Amino acid sequence: MAPRPLDYESINENVKKTQYAVRGELYLRASELQKEGKKIIFTNVGNPHALGQKPLTFPRQVIALCQAPFLLDDPNVGLLFPADAIARAKHYLSLTSGGLGAYSDSRGLIGIRKEIAEFIERRDGYPSDPELVFLTDGASKGVMQMLNTIIGSNKDGILVPVPQYPLYSAAITLFGGSLVPYFLEEEANWGLDVNNLRQAIAGARSRGITVKAMVIINPGNPTGQCLSRTNIQELLQFCYQENLALFADEVYQQNIYQDERPFISAKKVLFDMGPPISKELQLISFHTVSKGYWGECGQRGGYFEMTNLSPQTVDEIYKVSSISLSMNVSGQIFLGLMVNPPKPGDISYLKFSMERYEELIISSSNHNDSFLMIDCEVFIFTYVTVINMHCYHCSKAVLESLRRRAQIMTDGFNSCRNVVCNFTEGAMYSFPQIRLPPRAIEAAKKAGKVPDVFYCLKLLEATGISTVPGSGFGQKEGVFHLRTTILPAEEDMPAIMASFKKFNDGFMEQYEDYRGYSRM
Repeated sequence: MAPRPLDYESINENVKKTQYAVRGELYLRASELQKEGKKIIFTNVGNPHALGQKPLTFPRQVIALCQAPFLLDDPNVGLLFPADAIARAKHYLSLTSGGLGAYSDSRGLIGIRKEIAEFIERRDGYPSDPELVFLTDGASKGVMQMLNTIIGSNKDGILVPVPQYPLYSAAITLFGGSLVPYFLEEEANWGLDVNNLRQAIAGARSRGITVKAMVIINPGNPTGQCLSRTNIQELLQFCYQENLALFADEVYQQNIYQDERPFISAKKVLFDMGPPISKELQLISFHTVSKGYWGECGQRGGYFEMTNLSPQTVDEIYKVSSISLSMNVSGQIFLGLMVNPPKPGDISYLKFSMERYEELIISSSNHNDSFLMIDCEVFIFTYVTVINMHCYHCSKAVLESLRRRAQIMTDGFNSCRNVVCNFTEGAMYSFPQIRLPPRAIEAAKKAGKVPDVFYCLKLLEATGISTVPGSGFGQKEGVFHLRTTILPAEEDMPAIMASFKKFNDGFMEQYEDYRGYSRM
């Protein structure tokens, strides 16, 4: 009997070849162990709310009113929701053709695209056209849409950093293109050498591959490095010289844990460079509500902005977007709220700032509830005074906590036998190198596993810590890593790192032929 159309033998070969390590073998095994009752710490994916980060109140209030607009007609709505949340909900509902249950324009609601364009202009100091901003169900959908647009055959190549977020390798495989890796330098804190780019593109062209675009992830995933202005200038100049489009994945722009290299967008650097490059280089920039202090992964809100694309190409991208009719409207509203949050003078501004910067300042949630329900100038004055005092002493505590967690994790890894780790400058991840002894590599081969998969599975079974092996992101031959988020609660981090150290040092003791295995 001939295979049926959806039998394994008949399905798209590109689907079979596609791999996505973040939800791969380790994640599936962790889910099995969880079902068996084992406590699992899922550090395999940047999922802030799943690891305890609390949602911001103001956007949830606005979305609640948008989802249940009949509440706006209740005479007591002002007792439950602040006036600015009510006003913002009415504003967003007025942009729709029938509330959150109605399709929007395939590019997204024009009012929200205007808010995003204004945010970009404030951030970069250069105009942004809302007609060139498309909203998507998370940044990943935007990346996939643009890769699908630019890849026409297996001879079309995309330069991707290695280690890389496996969305890129998976999507390039799925769309039938060729991934062209360029290696980041671990010894230089995952820095980028333009010579590596030149070698990568020359090698690809020698194989008959037309390299059409380059991907940068800034801040980096999984490596956590932040690009300097000089680095970005070099990359832009390289793309211009080689006639490449640049895909700038900037979803972690709020997650910066050092002061030497603040986030600078690729668009700002491009426009600072001036003509002719600023008028000609094609740039696609991506952002999302899933990261930063929002962490709203489940809301699936993202956007991309196009720079220097021809009107005909933009029309074709719109045509493909129209196939899906529209992205989810609640995700669009979250985008609007992210780029246009409460401002000084708004009734929700201080509470929003407190939650943004100072997780758990006030231990009793009753104080917060009272603020929403009591219209009393004396109370508000007292509350504001308390918040301001805390703000004075604890400015930006959420990001500061993430910075401390990054340091705790880095120090913890570097205290372990045969483990070396660069400091996480940005994003949400740590990417330590695991110096596996030859006997461990041999044991992995006998078990039919890639060596870092073998190590990560042993770690999972022993500790419940679910990570992602470095082989899922790409790495140099004979070098092994794992990726973990820095998102577990700060108070849990010492215990997690102690558990890791106990496992790792025992693993090394088991497989080393002698003590003092090289850390070089």
